[in-house]
Amino acid sequence: MEISKFVAPEIIFGRGSLSQIGESVVRIGVSKVFLVSDQDVISSGWVDRAVEYLQAAGLDSVIFSSLTTNPKDCEVSEGTARYLESGCDGIVSVGGGSPTDVAKAIAILSSNGGQLRDYEGINRIIMPLPPMVIVPSTAGAGSEVSQFTIIVDTERKLKMSIISRSLIPDIAIVDPELLRTKDAKLAAATGVDALTHGIESYVSLAATPLTDIHALKALQLISLNLRRAVADRADMEANASMAMASLTAGLAFSNAILGAAHAMTHQVDGLLDQHHGETNASILPHVMRFNLTACPERFRDIAIAMGEDVTGLDLLSAAERSIEAVQRLIADIGLAKGLAQLGLEEKYIPLLSRNATKDACLVTNPRSATCADIEQIFLAAL
Repeated sequence: MEISKFVAPEIIFGRGSLSQIGESVVRIGVSKVFLVSDQDVISSGWVDRAVEYLQAAGLDSVIFSSLTTNPKDCEVSEGTARYLESGCDGIVSVGGGSPTDVAKAIAILSSNGGQLRDYEGINRIIMPLPPMVIVPSTAGAGSEVSQFTIIVDTERKLKMSIISRSLIPDIAIVDPELLRTKDAKLAAATGVDALTHGIESYVSLAATPLTDIHALKALQLISLNLRRAVADRADMEANASMAMASLTAGLAFSNAILGAAHAMTHQVDGLLDQHHGETNASILPHVMRFNLTACPERFRDIAIAMGEDVTGLDLLSAAERSIEAVQRLIADIGLAKGLAQLGLEEKYIPLLSRNATKDACLVTNPRSATCADIEQIFLAAL
């Protein structure tokens, strides 16, 4: 019989659940909190709210927010130094994927030492990490439940994928209220990130029945709610559904890993400092077309999950409907741009392609991809 593992943190979900942060941190044995966030989330008032709940539980906190959209190794080094001198014994992130990735990376270096690139790849973390509670403020990254952290290596100008069960937070608190303060462009970009997670995890070579359930549910929710969430940021029903979609997609990709789209976007984002979701929007349909013949049954399932009527179609035609559905969704939310429009010059494609072949996400892509294959996908996405 086949044996598979599925890992997940404790999850607290619902409007107003940020109020559970103090009790949650106390429960996992933390006495002083190192709180990682960014300036946008701080300006929105959510960090002040979190600090109030921590104080009500008798906890002091130190705030670290010196990070950027695509967090960098130098920012992690600064954060690690701050953590080690702060007297804190646990880490909380309130924010999107960037603060969460930085929080996890600080946890690695503060307990294991060395340089971040020492942990690039899969299962290279040895020592236990500090306790972590993650509160996402966007619906896309899924980092609050994943065993991933993605950090830019500034010397190599690429994103490092660090994957380990040690990176699963102790508790994820998903409060859809935090999504209200994000603008439409960010809602669109993060939503496409969740969409890509759902699709890549469903066609992954490491997919299991457990990850399939979460991946397909995420795709259903995104197809029904992303347009609404982008059109009306006050639509809390759509926001709550997108928060759930991001969470379920996160559970799927954390356990099934990803594929060529993420292997490629990691390189572009590291070079251009572009928002990850926008890069995914440019690359995903072309990777889907490349992978289509490797598992057409799975792409047919994706089409159905996204609301396509495939009645009477042959397998390949039904599978192709998934690409059409993705392209329509991306166009409807205003992200239908080529990589050239995002600033990528063709001269960088050979380097980006070589780096993509070394990305851990490529291992589980359903179709083997050579450097030449990846170059062709990049060119098609320009």
